[in-house]
Amino acid sequence: MPKSTSTYTFRAAINRDAIAIQNLVFSVLNSYGLRPDPEGTDTDLNDLEKAYFHSGGYFCVIENPEAQIVGCFGLYPIDRHMAEVRKMYLLPEARGQGLGKASLTRLLDFAQAHGFQRLHLETNRVLKEAIALYLKFGFLPLKGHVHSGRCDQAYYLDLKEQNHVEPQQL
Repeated sequence: MPKSTSTYTFRAAINRDAIAIQNLVFSVLNSYGLRPDPEGTDTDLNDLEKAYFHSGGYFCVIENPEAQIVGCFGLYPIDRHMAEVRKMYLLPEARGQGLGKASLTRLLDFAQAHGFQRLHLETNRVLKEAIALYLKFGFLPLKGHVHSGRCDQAYYLDLKEQNHVEPQQL
């Protein structure tokens, strides 16, 4: 049974968090044998406020009781109706506690509240736990849609048709 997420704090990221977030993301990527791309795919982490908030998106960090960042996730607008789930990572010590489910629930709530109708995400097959979570929420495979060099799979969720699984049902 997952531990409570109540000892963790979710808050909007600010640019002062950028180095800690980059360290977290790059550490998780490296642990799975995936290569960080600070000059390409990961440039959005250099200016979080501009990349996410100024474009109508959202980026959140998860802090442990010692106020250390142990997770992050973002929603990046593609256009008025579509957004991309990005940078959803947890350090190993934060896994298995329901934080992934809580993070994805927050992203879905934000997306629906801001009128997004469809979500996309890209991932890699080695991230099995993340893929299992996405599938539980109703994400479906999206063929022929991978832009990041380290990703080999893509998924989508149609919020307009409400074909996703409500978090309380998980």
